[in-house]
Amino acid sequence: MNSKYAPLFESVQLPNGVELKNKFVLAPLTHVSSNDDGTPTDAEIEYMRQKSNSVGLALTAATNVTDLGKAFPGQPSIVRDSDIEEQRKIADAMKENGAKAILQIHHGGVQALPSQTATGESAGPSPITMQSFGEPEPHDAREITPDEIEETIKAFGEATRRAIEAGFDGVEIHGANHYIIHQFVSPYFNKRSDKWGEDRYLFAMEVVDEVVKTAKKHGNPDFIIGYRFSPEEVESPGISMEITEELIGKLVDKPLDYLHVSLFDVNSETRDGKYQGTRRIELLHQWIGGRMPLIGIGSIFTPEQALEAIEDGNVDLLGLGRVLLLDSDFINKIENGREEEITNVFDPEREDKHGLTEPLWEQFYKGFYPVPRKDQ
Repeated sequence: MNSKYAPLFESVQLPNGVELKNKFVLAPLTHVSSNDDGTPTDAEIEYMRQKSNSVGLALTAATNVTDLGKAFPGQPSIVRDSDIEEQRKIADAMKENGAKAILQIHHGGVQALPSQTATGESAGPSPITMQSFGEPEPHDAREITPDEIEETIKAFGEATRRAIEAGFDGVEIHGANHYIIHQFVSPYFNKRSDKWGEDRYLFAMEVVDEVVKTAKKHGNPDFIIGYRFSPEEVESPGISMEITEELIGKLVDKPLDYLHVSLFDVNSETRDGKYQGTRRIELLHQWIGGRMPLIGIGSIFTPEQALEAIEDGNVDLLGLGRVLLLDSDFINKIENGREEEITNVFDPEREDKHGLTEPLWEQFYKGFYPVPRKDQ
Protein backbone atom coordinates (compact mmCIF):
# COMPACT_ATOMS: atom_id res chain seq x y z
CA MET A 1 0.00 0.00 0.00
CA ASN A 2 1.12 3.51 -0.75
CA SER A 3 1.88 4.86 2.73
CA LYS A 4 -0.06 8.07 2.11
CA TYR A 5 -3.30 6.06 2.25
CA ALA A 6 -2.51 4.59 5.69
CA PRO A 7 -4.90 7.02 7.51
CA LEU A 8 -7.83 5.41 5.67
CA PHE A 9 -7.01 2.06 7.27
CA GLU A 10 -6.63 3.19 10.87
CA SER A 11 -9.11 1.58 13.23
CA VAL A 12 -11.92 3.62 14.79
CA GLN A 13 -13.38 3.04 18.24
CA LEU A 14 -17.06 3.79 18.72
CA PRO A 15 -18.42 5.23 21.99
CA ASN A 16 -19.59 1.77 23.11
CA GLY A 17 -16.04 0.43 22.74
CA VAL A 18 -16.53 -1.47 19.49
CA GLU A 19 -13.55 -1.15 17.15
CA LEU A 20 -13.97 -0.83 13.40
CA LYS A 21 -11.09 -2.18 11.33
CA ASN A 22 -10.90 0.86 9.04
CA LYS A 23 -12.64 4.13 8.21
CA PHE A 24 -14.72 2.87 5.29
CA VAL A 25 -18.49 2.40 5.46
CA LEU A 26 -20.76 0.68 2.93
CA ALA A 27 -23.54 3.18 2.30
CA PRO A 28 -27.18 1.99 2.38
CA LEU A 29 -28.12 2.35 -1.28
CA THR A 30 -31.58 1.14 -2.30
CA HIS A 31 -31.18 -2.09 -4.26
CA VAL A 32 -34.86 -3.00 -4.96
CA SER A 33 -33.75 -6.64 -5.01
CA SER A 34 -35.66 -8.38 -2.21
CA ASN A 35 -38.61 -10.68 -2.82
CA ASP A 36 -42.09 -9.13 -2.80
CA ASP A 37 -42.52 -10.16 0.84
CA GLY A 38 -39.26 -8.45 1.84
CA THR A 39 -37.22 -11.63 2.29
CA PRO A 40 -33.78 -11.64 0.64
CA THR A 41 -33.13 -13.17 -2.75
CA ASP A 42 -30.00 -15.23 -3.36
CA ALA A 43 -28.72 -12.45 -5.61
CA GLU A 44 -29.24 -9.88 -2.83
CA ILE A 45 -27.33 -12.01 -0.31
CA GLU A 46 -24.39 -12.37 -2.69
CA TYR A 47 -24.51 -8.66 -3.50
CA MET A 48 -24.33 -7.73 0.20
CA ARG A 49 -21.46 -10.19 0.70
CA GLN A 50 -19.45 -8.64 -2.14
CA LYS A 51 -20.09 -5.01 -1.24
CA SER A 52 -19.28 -5.57 2.47
CA ASN A 53 -16.05 -7.44 1.85
CA SER A 54 -13.56 -4.76 2.91
CA VAL A 55 -15.35 -2.05 4.90
CA GLY A 56 -15.23 -1.57 8.65
CA LEU A 57 -18.97 -0.87 8.88
CA ALA A 58 -21.61 -2.12 6.44
CA LEU A 59 -25.17 -0.82 6.18
CA THR A 60 -28.09 -2.66 4.65
CA ALA A 61 -30.54 -1.00 2.32
CA ALA A 62 -33.43 0.78 4.07
CA THR A 63 -35.38 -2.03 5.74
CA ASN A 64 -39.09 -1.57 6.37
CA VAL A 65 -40.49 -1.73 9.93
CA THR A 66 -44.29 -1.68 9.32
CA ASP A 67 -46.78 -2.72 6.66
CA LEU A 68 -47.69 0.95 6.20
CA GLY A 69 -44.10 2.05 5.67
CA LYS A 70 -43.00 0.21 2.53
CA ALA A 71 -41.48 2.76 0.16
CA PHE A 72 -39.90 0.68 -2.62
CA PRO A 73 -40.62 -2.42 -4.64
CA GLY A 74 -38.12 -5.06 -3.60
CA GLN A 75 -37.56 -3.43 -0.19
CA PRO A 76 -36.19 -5.62 2.63
CA SER A 77 -38.53 -6.27 5.57
CA ILE A 78 -38.02 -6.58 9.31
CA VAL A 79 -41.75 -6.15 10.00
CA ARG A 80 -42.46 -9.51 11.65
CA ASP A 81 -40.69 -12.28 13.53
CA SER A 82 -40.76 -14.54 10.48
CA ASP A 83 -38.26 -12.07 8.91
CA ILE A 84 -35.61 -12.83 11.54
CA GLU A 85 -34.17 -16.02 10.08
CA GLU A 86 -34.32 -14.62 6.56
CA GLN A 87 -32.47 -11.43 7.49
CA ARG A 88 -29.89 -13.53 9.36
CA LYS A 89 -28.67 -14.61 5.91
CA ILE A 90 -27.93 -10.95 5.12
CA ALA A 91 -26.20 -10.35 8.48
CA ASP A 92 -24.01 -13.44 8.06
CA ALA A 93 -23.02 -12.43 4.53
CA MET A 94 -22.13 -8.89 5.59
CA LYS A 95 -19.97 -10.06 8.51
CA GLU A 96 -18.08 -12.69 6.55
CA ASN A 97 -14.92 -10.58 6.12
CA GLY A 98 -14.90 -8.68 9.38
CA ALA A 99 -17.32 -5.82 8.75
CA LYS A 100 -19.77 -4.81 11.45
CA ALA A 101 -23.23 -5.43 9.99
CA ILE A 102 -25.81 -2.69 10.59
CA LEU A 103 -29.50 -3.01 9.73
CA GLN A 104 -30.91 0.33 8.60
CA ILE A 105 -34.47 0.58 9.97
CA HIS A 106 -36.89 2.66 7.95
CA HIS A 107 -40.47 3.83 7.41
CA GLY A 108 -41.50 5.73 4.29
CA GLY A 109 -44.21 7.89 5.86
CA VAL A 110 -45.93 9.91 3.14
CA GLN A 111 -43.36 8.54 0.68
CA ALA A 112 -44.57 4.97 1.21
CA LEU A 113 -46.05 3.64 -2.00
CA PRO A 114 -49.78 2.84 -1.88
CA SER A 115 -49.10 0.16 -4.49
CA GLN A 116 -46.77 -1.55 -2.01
CA THR A 117 -48.47 -1.12 1.38
CA ALA A 118 -50.85 -3.68 2.82
CA THR A 119 -53.82 -1.27 2.92
CA GLY A 120 -53.09 0.57 -0.32
CA GLU A 121 -52.39 3.89 1.39
CA SER A 122 -49.60 5.97 2.86
CA ALA A 123 -49.56 8.25 5.89
CA GLY A 124 -47.28 10.77 7.54
CA PRO A 125 -47.29 13.86 9.74
CA SER A 126 -49.76 15.82 7.58
CA PRO A 127 -51.83 15.19 4.43
CA ILE A 128 -49.96 15.77 1.19
CA THR A 129 -50.05 14.88 -2.48
CA MET A 130 -46.70 13.78 -3.83
CA GLN A 131 -44.93 11.56 -6.32
CA SER A 132 -42.54 9.00 -4.87
CA PHE A 133 -40.13 6.29 -6.01
CA GLY A 134 -40.95 5.17 -9.57
CA GLU A 135 -44.56 6.37 -9.45
CA PRO A 136 -46.06 7.44 -12.81
CA GLU A 137 -48.58 9.68 -11.01
CA PRO A 138 -48.71 11.44 -7.62
CA HIS A 139 -50.54 9.82 -4.72
CA ASP A 140 -52.48 11.29 -1.80
CA ALA A 141 -51.09 10.57 1.66
CA ARG A 142 -53.23 10.99 4.75
CA GLU A 143 -52.37 12.24 8.23
CA ILE A 144 -51.10 9.49 10.50
CA THR A 145 -53.16 9.13 13.68
CA PRO A 146 -51.74 9.54 17.20
CA ASP A 147 -52.30 5.82 17.85
CA GLU A 148 -50.44 4.95 14.64
CA ILE A 149 -47.58 7.23 15.69
CA GLU A 150 -47.20 5.31 18.94
CA GLU A 151 -47.41 2.02 17.04
CA THR A 152 -44.71 3.21 14.63
CA ILE A 153 -42.37 4.16 17.48
CA LYS A 154 -42.85 0.71 18.98
CA ALA A 155 -42.27 -0.83 15.54
CA PHE A 156 -38.79 0.72 15.42
CA GLY A 157 -38.13 -0.93 18.78
CA GLU A 158 -39.44 -4.29 17.60
CA ALA A 159 -37.30 -4.01 14.47
CA THR A 160 -34.29 -3.48 16.74
CA ARG A 161 -35.12 -6.64 18.71
CA ARG A 162 -35.42 -8.59 15.49
CA ALA A 163 -32.10 -7.19 14.26
CA ILE A 164 -30.45 -8.42 17.45
CA GLU A 165 -32.00 -11.86 17.08
CA ALA A 166 -30.94 -11.98 13.42
CA GLY A 167 -27.32 -11.44 14.40
CA PHE A 168 -26.76 -7.86 13.27
CA ASP A 169 -24.11 -5.86 15.11
CA GLY A 170 -26.34 -2.80 15.26
CA VAL A 171 -29.07 -0.69 13.71
CA GLU A 172 -29.12 2.67 11.98
CA ILE A 173 -32.24 4.79 12.46
CA HIS A 174 -33.12 6.27 9.07
CA GLY A 175 -33.98 9.89 9.84
CA ALA A 176 -33.00 11.26 6.43
CA ASN A 177 -34.07 11.62 2.80
CA HIS A 178 -37.68 12.74 3.30
CA TYR A 179 -38.84 9.58 5.10
CA ILE A 180 -41.05 9.55 8.19
CA ILE A 181 -38.59 10.72 10.86
CA HIS A 182 -37.29 13.44 8.55
CA GLN A 183 -40.90 14.39 7.79
CA PHE A 184 -41.72 15.04 11.42
CA VAL A 185 -38.65 17.30 11.75
CA SER A 186 -39.48 19.22 8.55
CA PRO A 187 -41.83 22.24 8.61
CA TYR A 188 -42.67 21.42 4.99
CA PHE A 189 -44.12 18.01 5.86
CA ASN A 190 -45.19 18.52 9.47
CA LYS A 191 -48.05 20.99 9.87
CA ARG A 192 -49.70 19.32 12.86
CA SER A 193 -51.15 21.27 15.79
CA ASP A 194 -50.82 18.48 18.38
CA LYS A 195 -47.72 17.65 20.43
CA TRP A 196 -46.14 15.94 17.42
CA GLY A 197 -46.26 19.25 15.55
CA GLU A 198 -45.55 21.62 18.41
CA ASP A 199 -42.24 19.82 19.04
CA ARG A 200 -40.84 18.86 15.65
CA TYR A 201 -38.08 16.78 17.28
CA LEU A 202 -40.36 14.74 19.54
CA PHE A 203 -41.01 11.85 17.16
CA ALA A 204 -37.31 11.44 16.33
CA MET A 205 -36.32 11.49 20.00
CA GLU A 206 -39.06 9.00 20.91
CA VAL A 207 -37.82 6.64 18.20
CA VAL A 208 -34.23 6.96 19.43
CA ASP A 209 -35.29 6.32 23.02
CA GLU A 210 -37.34 3.27 22.01
CA VAL A 211 -34.45 1.80 20.02
CA VAL A 212 -31.98 2.42 22.85
CA LYS A 213 -34.34 0.91 25.44
CA THR A 214 -34.92 -2.18 23.30
CA ALA A 215 -31.21 -2.64 22.62
CA LYS A 216 -30.43 -2.47 26.33
CA LYS A 217 -33.13 -5.00 27.10
CA HIS A 218 -32.35 -7.52 24.37
CA GLY A 219 -28.83 -6.76 23.19
CA ASN A 220 -25.38 -6.41 24.68
CA PRO A 221 -23.08 -3.45 25.39
CA ASP A 222 -21.46 -3.91 21.97
CA PHE A 223 -24.68 -3.32 20.03
CA ILE A 224 -24.21 -0.29 17.75
CA ILE A 225 -26.89 2.39 17.32
CA GLY A 226 -26.51 5.09 14.67
CA TYR A 227 -28.73 7.83 13.29
CA ARG A 228 -28.85 9.14 9.72
CA PHE A 229 -30.09 12.63 8.89
CA SER A 230 -30.36 15.09 6.01
CA PRO A 231 -29.05 18.52 7.04
CA GLU A 232 -30.95 20.73 4.61
CA GLU A 233 -33.81 20.32 2.15
CA VAL A 234 -34.86 22.20 -0.98
CA GLU A 235 -38.51 22.51 0.06
CA SER A 236 -39.61 25.78 1.61
CA PRO A 237 -40.16 26.19 4.44
CA GLY A 238 -38.05 23.08 5.01
CA ILE A 239 -35.23 21.75 7.14
CA SER A 240 -32.53 24.40 7.39
CA MET A 241 -29.06 24.20 8.89
CA GLU A 242 -30.46 26.13 11.85
CA ILE A 243 -33.00 23.34 12.45
CA THR A 244 -30.27 20.74 12.01
CA GLU A 245 -28.13 22.54 14.58
CA GLU A 246 -30.97 22.07 17.09
CA LEU A 247 -31.43 18.44 16.06
CA ILE A 248 -27.72 17.68 16.49
CA GLY A 249 -27.82 19.31 19.90
CA LYS A 250 -30.47 16.79 20.96
CA LEU A 251 -28.89 13.77 19.28
CA VAL A 252 -25.45 14.21 20.87
CA ASP A 253 -27.09 13.90 24.29
CA LYS A 254 -28.39 10.44 23.38
CA PRO A 255 -26.33 7.23 23.83
CA LEU A 256 -25.69 6.87 20.10
CA ASP A 257 -22.52 5.44 18.57
CA TYR A 258 -22.38 7.57 15.45
CA LEU A 259 -24.23 10.10 13.32
CA HIS A 260 -24.46 9.71 9.54
CA VAL A 261 -25.08 12.72 7.33
CA SER A 262 -26.79 12.12 3.99
CA LEU A 263 -25.10 14.29 1.34
CA PHE A 264 -24.74 13.98 -2.41
CA ASP A 265 -21.38 15.78 -2.19
CA VAL A 266 -19.34 15.61 1.01
CA ASN A 267 -18.05 19.14 0.35
CA SER A 268 -21.43 20.73 -0.41
CA GLU A 269 -22.19 24.18 0.98
CA THR A 270 -25.16 25.46 2.96
CA ARG A 271 -27.88 26.71 0.63
CA ASP A 272 -29.17 29.73 2.57
CA GLY A 273 -29.75 31.20 6.03
CA LYS A 274 -27.13 32.50 8.42
CA TYR A 275 -24.72 29.71 7.48
CA GLN A 276 -25.04 30.21 3.71
CA GLY A 277 -21.86 29.35 1.83
CA THR A 278 -20.27 27.40 4.70
CA ARG A 279 -19.56 23.74 4.08
CA ARG A 280 -22.21 21.66 5.80
CA ILE A 281 -19.67 19.09 6.97
CA GLU A 282 -17.66 21.79 8.79
CA LEU A 283 -20.73 22.95 10.69
CA LEU A 284 -21.74 19.41 11.63
CA HIS A 285 -18.24 18.60 12.87
CA GLN A 286 -18.30 21.74 15.00
CA TRP A 287 -21.75 21.01 16.47
CA ILE A 288 -20.97 17.37 17.27
CA GLY A 289 -17.81 18.46 19.01
CA GLY A 290 -16.16 15.05 19.03
CA ARG A 291 -18.87 13.48 21.18
CA MET A 292 -19.48 10.72 18.62
CA PRO A 293 -18.10 9.83 15.18
CA LEU A 294 -19.59 11.40 12.06
CA ILE A 295 -19.96 9.43 8.84
CA GLY A 296 -19.58 11.65 5.79
CA ILE A 297 -20.62 10.60 2.32
CA GLY A 298 -21.01 12.02 -1.16
CA SER A 299 -19.31 11.77 -4.54
CA ILE A 300 -16.16 9.90 -3.51
CA PHE A 301 -14.88 8.06 -6.59
CA THR A 302 -11.08 8.00 -6.17
CA PRO A 303 -8.57 7.11 -3.43
CA GLU A 304 -7.38 10.72 -3.47
CA GLN A 305 -10.91 12.03 -2.79
CA ALA A 306 -11.30 9.54 0.06
CA LEU A 307 -7.99 10.58 1.62
CA GLU A 308 -8.80 14.27 1.24
CA ALA A 309 -12.14 13.81 3.01
CA ILE A 310 -10.51 12.07 5.99
CA GLU A 311 -7.49 14.39 6.22
CA ASP A 312 -9.82 17.39 6.06
CA GLY A 313 -10.66 16.50 9.65
CA ASN A 314 -14.43 16.96 9.54
CA VAL A 315 -15.46 13.30 9.22
CA ASP A 316 -14.37 10.26 11.21
CA LEU A 317 -15.75 7.61 8.85
CA LEU A 318 -16.30 7.70 5.11
CA GLY A 319 -19.41 6.28 3.49
CA LEU A 320 -18.97 4.84 0.01
CA GLY A 321 -21.94 4.13 -2.20
CA ARG A 322 -21.74 4.41 -5.94
CA VAL A 323 -18.02 3.65 -6.19
CA LEU A 324 -18.40 0.37 -4.26
CA LEU A 325 -21.26 -0.55 -6.54
CA LEU A 326 -18.99 0.02 -9.52
CA ASP A 327 -16.04 -1.82 -7.94
CA SER A 328 -16.49 -4.09 -4.92
CA ASP A 329 -12.69 -4.22 -4.55
CA PHE A 330 -12.16 -0.44 -4.44
CA ILE A 331 -10.84 -0.61 -0.86
CA ASN A 332 -8.81 -3.80 -1.35
CA LYS A 333 -7.12 -2.28 -4.38
CA ILE A 334 -6.06 0.77 -2.37
CA GLU A 335 -4.77 -1.41 0.46
CA ASN A 336 -2.77 -3.59 -1.93
CA GLY A 337 -1.26 -0.76 -3.98
CA ARG A 338 -3.41 -1.45 -7.05
CA GLU A 339 -5.14 1.92 -7.34
CA GLU A 340 -4.61 1.98 -11.10
CA GLU A 341 -6.92 -1.05 -11.39
CA ILE A 342 -9.91 0.65 -9.75
CA THR A 343 -13.13 0.80 -11.78
CA ASN A 344 -14.93 4.06 -11.04
CA VAL A 345 -16.79 4.51 -14.34
CA PHE A 346 -20.03 2.71 -15.19
CA ASP A 347 -19.67 0.44 -18.21
CA PRO A 348 -23.06 -0.60 -19.65
CA GLU A 349 -21.31 -3.28 -21.72
CA ARG A 350 -19.66 -5.14 -18.81
CA GLU A 351 -20.56 -8.81 -18.84
CA ASP A 352 -20.40 -9.10 -15.04
CA LYS A 353 -22.65 -6.01 -14.65
CA HIS A 354 -20.31 -4.70 -11.91
CA GLY A 355 -21.57 -7.46 -9.58
CA LEU A 356 -24.93 -5.72 -9.21
CA THR A 357 -28.26 -7.45 -8.84
CA GLU A 358 -30.38 -7.33 -11.98
CA PRO A 359 -32.84 -4.69 -10.64
CA LEU A 360 -29.98 -2.49 -9.43
CA TRP A 361 -28.14 -2.92 -12.73
CA GLU A 362 -31.26 -1.69 -14.51
CA GLN A 363 -31.33 1.40 -12.29
CA PHE A 364 -27.71 2.19 -13.12
CA TYR A 365 -28.26 1.49 -16.81
CA LYS A 366 -31.20 3.91 -16.92
CA GLY A 367 -29.24 6.62 -15.10
CA PHE A 368 -31.11 6.50 -11.79
CA TYR A 369 -27.80 6.92 -9.94
CA PRO A 370 -25.55 9.70 -11.32
CA VAL A 371 -22.13 8.19 -12.01
CA PRO A 372 -19.34 8.68 -14.54
CA ARG A 373 -20.21 6.55 -17.58
CA LYS A 374 -18.25 5.06 -20.47
CA ASP A 375 -21.07 5.78 -22.90
CA GLN A 376 -21.13 9.52 -22.24
